[in-house]
Amino acid sequence: MPRIPLLSLLVVSLAACSSSPPTAPGSTAPPQMASAAPAPSAAQPDAKAVDQAAVQALKDMGAYLQSLKQFEVFVELSGERVLTDGQKLQHTATADLDVQRPNKLRAQMRSARSQRDLIYDGKTVTLYVPQQKYYSKAGFTENLGILVARLRDRFGVEIPSADLFLWGTPDAPLDRLESAMNAGQDIIGGELCDHYAFRQGQIDWQIWIASGGRPLPRKLVITNRADEARPQSVTLLKWNVNPKLRDSLFAFTPPAGAREAEFVPLKNQ
Repeated sequence: MPRIPLLSLLVVSLAACSSSPPTAPGSTAPPQMASAAPAPSAAQPDAKAVDQAAVQALKDMGAYLQSLKQFEVFVELSGERVLTDGQKLQHTATADLDVQRPNKLRAQMRSARSQRDLIYDGKTVTLYVPQQKYYSKAGFTENLGILVARLRDRFGVEIPSADLFLWGTPDAPLDRLESAMNAGQDIIGGELCDHYAFRQGQIDWQIWIASGGRPLPRKLVITNRADEARPQSVTLLKWNVNPKLRDSLFAFTPPAGAREAEFVPLKNQ
């Protein structure tokens, strides 16, 4: 069996467009375009304060996400790459995630530079690269939150919007928020959403959560203040909370001509 470093099977552009939420140093990571309408100038919130109502909105969102036994979410990602002269280039990618708790996942990730599928049936996780027809498999039996953390830390595999599996759990980094505010409301994808803004270390992030009885995250914007160019990533999420998911969706059968490549950990592992 050939040993192919897993990172060679991944696409840099998709990682650049990753929607992984901000993480303060030493913490565990939680998870459409900015509104054209300017925020009201009157009664500006204190940017240095932690509004507990905004924090509670994250908790409510997490509790609702954890209550979903299965769902499908289509993710549109965009991220900025800053050249040495300061010019910004934007790259885009998409991901379609089918989820069945506690331990089944199918993620189809696509960009102009790469295609990759990740399938987890509760016993085996498989990464398949259709363009090269390579796949890698590893035994695994943990829940989805542990799965995405293990893939990221050990193999460098980033699952877009992986924080969806962390919100509503003790791993959500609510204790590391330096500021939190309610920034009003916007319409995202035709749905009224409450807009919140947070700061953690050198990261600013904003989230738009659907108003009403289904507090689903609809948009996420992350700004890197450590870079004077302030590059941003934007994530848009479209939900189906009542999908009909067949068991066969989470099973992987190698296509004709596909070859197996061994999972290779990162060099620092």
